[in-house]
Amino acid sequence: MKRGRQSIDARRGKMLSMIRDRQTIKVEELAAYFNVSLMTVRRDLQILEDQGLVGRFYGGATVDPMAASPAERDEVFLCRQLISRYAASLVADGDYVFISGSSTALQILNYMEDKTVHVFTNNAAAAGRSFPPGVEITLLGGLVRGQGVIMTGDCTMRNLLMMQAEKAFIGCTGISPQGEVLYGVPTAIGVNETMISHAYEYFVLADHTKIGRTGTYASCSLGKPGTIITDEEAPMDVIERLREIGMTVVQVRRSDFPDWDGETPE
Repeated sequence: MKRGRQSIDARRGKMLSMIRDRQTIKVEELAAYFNVSLMTVRRDLQILEDQGLVGRFYGGATVDPMAASPAERDEVFLCRQLISRYAASLVADGDYVFISGSSTALQILNYMEDKTVHVFTNNAAAAGRSFPPGVEITLLGGLVRGQGVIMTGDCTMRNLLMMQAEKAFIGCTGISPQGEVLYGVPTAIGVNETMISHAYEYFVLADHTKIGRTGTYASCSLGKPGTIITDEEAPMDVIERLREIGMTVVQVRRSDFPDWDGETPE
């Protein structure tokens, strides 16, 4: 038994080295290299992801996003800005909106320009930022752990249950091909699902690195059809599957904003 445990640990250690060397790798390649099943590889990758050592996407794995090159991080940041700017264009003057604990969702408020918008959010970071003068923010309150900014708990839920909004903008750590929305903070699942149920329409914001991911925590499969806003690098096979289950998927492109210089409004 001990030797079996050592063999598994050695395989996962080698697997981690290969991912770091290659930056990204497919599940099929790992299965062939180690002569094990796809299920075994997925289980190993799940363990490595739970330890914060790798990130998973549909069909493979990549290095920890914090270890990505500056150019790669800049590209993802630009994609998230584009997603936020597009999402902001969907907000009408006078709207009441929910904003989840997502930084991409919160960034929508930078692009409100002269709109009057009433915001309910469990993102504590909203309290320390400046937004256009028409943005009115109500913090939902709740428990914040450690260095986090996402408010959760009974207080958050009680306040949220009394509110209704035209639109909800929700972030995530990933969207599986089956339409499950994944979260790194499991206590945020109930809050986000309540935002969705108390809004007339909702939007899930996810850059291409999150489309097709799998992970430990997931909400229920989305029974109420909504819209996923992503970018042009998202894998088309996963997008088609999401459309098949009834979700609308919008891919934002840089060419959609030819006048934009890439800067976030002050």
